[in-house]
Parts: sequence; structure tokens; C-alpha cells
Amino acid sequence: MTQITRRQFVGGAASVVALTAAGSSLAADAKTVRIGWTAWSDAEAVTNMAKQIIEQKLATKVELVMTDIGLQYAGLQHGQIDLMLMSWLPNTHKAYWEKVQGDVEDLGALYTDAKLGWAVPDYIPTSMVSSLEDLKKPEVRAKLNGQIQGIDPGSGLMRASEEAVKAYGLDYKLLSASDAAMVTSLHRAIQRKQWIVVTTWSPHWMFSQYKLRYLADPKKSLGGAEEIHALARKGFSADFPKVAAFVKNFKIPLADLEGVMLKAKDSSYDKEAAAYLAKNPERVAKWLSAAK
Repeated sequence: MTQITRRQFVGGAASVVALTAAGSSLAADAKTVRIGWTAWSDAEAVTNMAKQIIEQKLATKVELVMTDIGLQYAGLQHGQIDLMLMSWLPNTHKAYWEKVQGDVEDLGALYTDAKLGWAVPDYIPTSMVSSLEDLKKPEVRAKLNGQIQGIDPGSGLMRASEEAVKAYGLDYKLLSASDAAMVTSLHRAIQRKQWIVVTTWSPHWMFSQYKLRYLADPKKSLGGAEEIHALARKGFSADFPKVAAFVKNFKIPLADLEGVMLKAKDSSYDKEAAAYLAKNPERVAKWLSAAK
């Protein structure tokens, strides 16, 4: 598997153009589907499932392009990647979507009832912290060292979190990190019974691993229920009709997805995606029914 990293893709619109030169072998292979992804656990799970089905069932090569979420939208708009399976709509990625919606294909929702939020370990008393409003209490801020542990900068969750800090008038520093680093910080705090607030989302395996609760968001700064859509570049369905037909049918229950994510934490997303597909042949057949 060839994988293009963020270094080859970074730098906005100019980098999208540069990708053609950096990955000329991809451009030369018109039969390759290039899927953009970011190292978010849910995206990694569905991307690995899609890759295996497209390669093994539809006999089409897949290249994975790992880069920031904003650059994925730009890559689709400029035709430098073919597909992404992690568009949070209608709220989280609204700003990105509005820029590219006339230049991409929406292949529909992969899963629904997703959400963004801030969470705390369940041992933090609800009497002290049950809502984002409670973070303004001086004694709560002191316990949290005036910090909120975030994820990668530029993500829709971090943008929403920045707005939430303003909306609630919070005197906190929003720390950016990878998804993995955020979970590491959470794990360390739980081991030490320390207070911590993390920016997170559902589905995520951490809710199966740890006892956590979302904080109430009365101002709805972090949005409501979301759907995760598959987006493709313009012309993708015409160029790859069978792949597009499969992706339009690719629907996975949230509970199943979280189960794959939890197992992959101690294994690998590639291995657990394969195991899930092997255990659910009827579901896979349904996904592929329109691609025959």
C-alpha cells in the first residue's frame, strides 16, 4: 500500500497542485482510487473497510492519502484525491462544505447520530461539573489548570471548540494535539484520578474503554446530531461507477463501528476491518448489491 503523507500535501491550494508532481505515478494510473483520510479512529476504521472491499471485491487499486481535513476538501475540489469518507455534516464541516459543494459529489451518509462534545471522566462530580457553563467556576478552572485538551488544529471539532470557549466566556487554553495524543492525556489523567476535559466525538472507542460523560452544551456551540458523509471529486461516479455504487450503499451501525475501533486499539485497523467484513458477509453483499 502506497500512502502519501501530510508532508507531501501541506500548504493549501499550492500543495494540491504540487501533489500531481509529487505523486505522478498516481496520476498515471487512472484505475487507482485515491482516498483521503485523517487519523481519526472512526475515519481509519471505515477507510480500511472501504479499501479492502474496493480492492478485493471490485478489483480496483486504492491509494490512501493521509492529510489534514481542510486539505482533503481542497484535494477533492481540485481533483487530486477521488474520495473521502469523513465529511461531518451539516454543522461541523459547514465552512469547508460551503466552499466546495458545487465542485464535489455527495455520495450520502455512512453513519448517523454522531456528535461532537467535551467530555470528562465520570469520577468528576456532576454537582461541580455537568455543563460547559460550570467550567467558569474558579474552583473548577483551578482543578483543570485552565486547560482543555483538544485534537488536531483545523478540525471541525477544534473550530467549534474555539467558538465554545468564546460563547461561554471561558478563560482556558485550548490545547491542540492528535487524536492519539488526546487519548494519551486522558488515560494518564484517569490513572492519576486527575481532572481533565477533552474535546471528543461519537463514535469513538474511548467511550467503551473509559467511564466518561459529555458535558451539557446549552448554547449548542458544539452543534447537534451529525451525519458522516462520503464525498467524491466531480466525475468520480462516471469514472468509477461500481465503486460509487458501493460507497452509496456503505452504511454501518454506530455500535458496530465502535466495536471495530475498540478492538483496533490493541490490534490494527487493517486487521479488525478484515475481521468485521469476514464476520458480516450478508452486510457486505448488501453494500455491493448495486455494484454488480
